[in-house]
Amino acid sequence: MRPTTIDIANEAKVSLATVDRVLNDRAGVSPTTQARVNDAIKKLGYTRDVSAANLARKRQYKFAFVIPDEQSQFLSTLVTEIESAAARGMADRADIQLTQFSANDPHTLVSALKKIQRKQFDGVAIMAPETPHVRDAISELKKHDIAVAALVSGQPGSECDHFIGINNVAAGRTAAVLMGRMLPEKKGKIIVLTNSMQSHDSVDRRLGFDEVMTERFAHLEVLPTLEGHGDNDRVKQSLRNALKANTAVCGVYSLSSGNRALTEYLRSAGPSQELVIIVHELTTHTRLALQQESIDAVITQNTGHIVRSALRILRAKSDQLAIDNAQERIRIEIVLKENLA
Repeated sequence: MRPTTIDIANEAKVSLATVDRVLNDRAGVSPTTQARVNDAIKKLGYTRDVSAANLARKRQYKFAFVIPDEQSQFLSTLVTEIESAAARGMADRADIQLTQFSANDPHTLVSALKKIQRKQFDGVAIMAPETPHVRDAISELKKHDIAVAALVSGQPGSECDHFIGINNVAAGRTAAVLMGRMLPEKKGKIIVLTNSMQSHDSVDRRLGFDEVMTERFAHLEVLPTLEGHGDNDRVKQSLRNALKANTAVCGVYSLSSGNRALTEYLRSAGPSQELVIIVHELTTHTRLALQQESIDAVITQNTGHIVRSALRILRAKSDQLAIDNAQERIRIEIVLKENLA
């Protein structure tokens, strides 16, 4: 049988109230008595059920999600999942706050994180470019014992506790295999498009894509990345310039947002030759584009799993408990017209 607090009290020859004070790190226990209780805990091999203790104390967690305020269907889907989690938060003993910031203004993000710090949240999940401002803000959160997780795009140079999202290098490698196999003998050039190369997910995807293209598909030349910065007109102009400057373009790989501008441009003014188009994230638009054969493949991740995983991880980090890595692994999914649900 598992040892109980009664067993600890008997072993240490103290009251149950004293054991409870030691377990919950409350005042009123002498150093000698505290040492005796801790010795009994160690001797008996007692493991505290933190979840049960929090339930008994009616602990309410405070978590924040901080994500960009962009016109992106993927982000809209993520926001919907966060809002759904917030709606059922009371049942899960969690108060969930959603904060959105201007993607082109790092100071608004830092300001939002400072407010979270002052309001004493238990944990925060952040989707943001990795910049010195963000790294410093995360460091301040950690100084105040706030658990921090990076969503979708990693923060490897920061003090983040965990990354929640697909392996983006592997996702880029997957895109390259698809592109190369769809263009097995055709020599040509590949346009790469993204929102911003300041986002670590785009950096990692481009790295993985380049690795495989160099190793296995040397007949295809990958062009420098075009950045749209959330501006559809800029995306279209960049595509227009790239297609004009480069002959024999045979494929486009979209690392992040900008897929609507991409398909609209190619449909209205694109090249006469057929292009292989591979993009990220299954949204209403990319689903329709698959059905219409405007794009060939979508590499995606489950936004519901991302949000649920973030809440489990922030709770575990707050309680200093282990994380089930198998449960929290976000899987890479490949969607084609043929396997649309």
